[in-house]
Amino acid sequence: TVPDGGLRCRKEAELRQANPREQDFGDTKQSPEVNIRAKDFTAYRDTHVCIAWCEKSSRFWKKMEEGGVSKPVAVIACTAMAFFYVAILYAPTLILRLPPPASFKSFMIRRFICAGVSSLVSVIVCALILPIRSWEVSHLFGVYGIRLDHIWQAVVFPLSLTSLMYAGSLVLKSLLLLNSLKEHWNCGGDHSFDCIKSVLQKFTGWMFSIASDVSAWRNYFVAPLTEELVFRACMIPLLLCGGFKTYSVIFFCPVFFSLAHLNHLLELYTQQNFSLLKASMVVGLQVGYTVVFGSYASFLFIRTGHLTAPLVAHIFCNIMGLPALYSRTKGMVCVTFIAGMVSFLWLLFPLTRPDLYNGRTDKCWCWHRYCAWN
Repeated sequence: TVPDGGLRCRKEAELRQANPREQDFGDTKQSPEVNIRAKDFTAYRDTHVCIAWCEKSSRFWKKMEEGGVSKPVAVIACTAMAFFYVAILYAPTLILRLPPPASFKSFMIRRFICAGVSSLVSVIVCALILPIRSWEVSHLFGVYGIRLDHIWQAVVFPLSLTSLMYAGSLVLKSLLLLNSLKEHWNCGGDHSFDCIKSVLQKFTGWMFSIASDVSAWRNYFVAPLTEELVFRACMIPLLLCGGFKTYSVIFFCPVFFSLAHLNHLLELYTQQNFSLLKASMVVGLQVGYTVVFGSYASFLFIRTGHLTAPLVAHIFCNIMGLPALYSRTKGMVCVTFIAGMVSFLWLLFPLTRPDLYNGRTDKCWCWHRYCAWN
């Protein structure tokens, strides 16, 4: 669809070429031959300028009608979101010139606020760029995968799938727990009530320590929530609507996620006095791990359309840390890890089928019918 102004521009140029007006073409005191050449050249120029404008305008409005986002706009927006997510963490001291925090707790609370502001800005910018069809609250939340329907599937299936990667770690922790219980029994403790009481005390103590530890709030709540909201819920719709293929988005989106962790290199080198080589090795391991996990989280979000799916996987991975590949004294850990990875790969697609998490898919197998937008 071309605007009416574009059609008028084309028609006026054609009429001007057919019936050129004398006042449009320079000095009328020149010779007739010069005036004729000037008229022909100006009419030719005006006609082609208007035709070129009409063609560009037609392509622009066709793109807008199709509801797409150009690839450069999608990439620039994602890059800006990743940069802003990291840069705002240093804004209180570098830009606002606030005094340094008095304690580690106040320092982390300040960063929590910055991460929340960054997430809110990213959500607003994403909503302005995306061709949102409806501004109803339920539909707008659904764009970001914030939904209540199929919530138990979005929690149980991804959590079970993710735990298979940590089969070796879970077995190792179980063996350590059994060893501690055996030591308790050997010391003359009761085999029933005291053991259960000891386990419950350790569990409640762990929960209270998490609730009162600001670092635990960062690792298990604030960081997973804000990172999934920005790097999955905002970036993936932009890249999909920008025309990137589904599997390209799965492996491309984690690049922004990993780049957001490069600021740790500066912190380790300047604040914790790490050598440049050691800091590079630590951050390199973090970047590699975030690329792998980011691909998995993007896969979960694209397949399920639920922000809860990558969120619970993110929290679980932060709790467990890196998977235990082997143990010097427990060969069972290595065997269990291999068995868990085989089971993970075997169940990866069956447990993430879009029809398990969506009432309607309209034969769209990317996520939440977004591929129907293009």
